[in-house]
Amino acid sequence: QVQLVESGGGLVQAGGSLRLSCAASGRTFSSYAMGWFRQAPGKEREFVAAISWSGGSTAYADSVKGRFTISRNNAKNTVYLQMNSLKPDDTAVYYCAADLSRRTVVAGISPYDIDYWGQGTQVTVSS
Repeated sequence: QVQLVESGGGLVQAGGSLRLSCAASGRTFSSYAMGWFRQAPGKEREFVAAISWSGGSTAYADSVKGRFTISRNNAKNTVYLQMNSLKPDDTAVYYCAADLSRRTVVAGISPYDIDYWGQGTQVTVSS
């Protein structure tokens, strides 16, 4: 079992920044890849970013590449998503996710591969 708790969402103006955090407990955190997904109203959940077990490799959706940065601190069992130059289209509920069968990351992760989800945190970007 893995428990994931996100924090850091909120309301920000376009062009602003937010940092999301996700604290994990349960299975050995450093043994699996982690990811961030988002879901806007009326849309399917979509991949945002992923990071390997060591933090040595990352992957991003084209829509956030160059603006978002995923990182992890295995000593603190935490994964982060730094979001800069935010746009109204980034408005969504953001979910932290654990893929226990994956250690490395070379491309995006399908939501169907995720083993555990956090409860989600709302990010709203005003124009």
